[in-house]
Amino acid sequence: MRPAEFIKLASVASAAFTVILLAGCETTTKTARRLPSYEPRLAKSDFQSVRTTAYTHTEADHTQYTNHNALGGQLQAASAPIHRAENTPRALAVGMEEQSDYQRVAYSGSPSQPFSMAETRKTTKVTKTTRNGKKVVVTRTKAPKIGSAAADWSRWPAGTTFRLLSTGQLYRVDDYGWALSGRNTIDLYMATSHEMNSWGSRQESIQILKWGDPQESLRLLEPHQNSRHIKRMILQLEGNEQEAAALQ
Repeated sequence: MRPAEFIKLASVASAAFTVILLAGCETTTKTARRLPSYEPRLAKSDFQSVRTTAYTHTEADHTQYTNHNALGGQLQAASAPIHRAENTPRALAVGMEEQSDYQRVAYSGSPSQPFSMAETRKTTKVTKTTRNGKKVVVTRTKAPKIGSAAADWSRWPAGTTFRLLSTGQLYRVDDYGWALSGRNTIDLYMATSHEMNSWGSRQESIQILKWGDPQESLRLLEPHQNSRHIKRMILQLEGNEQEAAALQ
């Protein structure tokens, strides 16, 4: 074999090996990065029972976004728990009424108490008045801080605001994530890794105080539909449930 022919053959073999290697890497990447299993969505209701997890901005898969949410704002941690509880029914998954996981449950503990977004926390400060020289207690009010939450925007559109019945804390959906696409899970933002790990994964009853706008969520997501988890949310928002479920 002539040197020129040998070099040509070696180049062809090298190119073929490169194609096989890249194909293998692509297959491995796709296999390792499959979308999570699709879950039938919960019936839309102002009271729902959902799986909740927790995340923080220092996690490895969130460091590239620093402490910012999907809307471009800054992630916020909710105010401290109020420790209130209410007896509520769990929501039913659409078409999944027979599932034993979605049965009525009651939270025990402190008695039910009214709560709303308008409620404020009170702090007191003692001051002296110059008029009569007596001490007067001045009450100042401060609204509870609404925390950030990540979710599938086709199930809880961006801007959806809710409270945890078990703690009274308020959260607003302003973020999303790969592992949440097509799932009945809400990820609650925590300021520290310790708080995130302490929360773990919990089934929580929530009260929706304000639903976000699905059309606005669709508008925000459409420019990023090259990402499969975002494409799945878009398909759901457009009513293509079967196609969204089949997307992997």
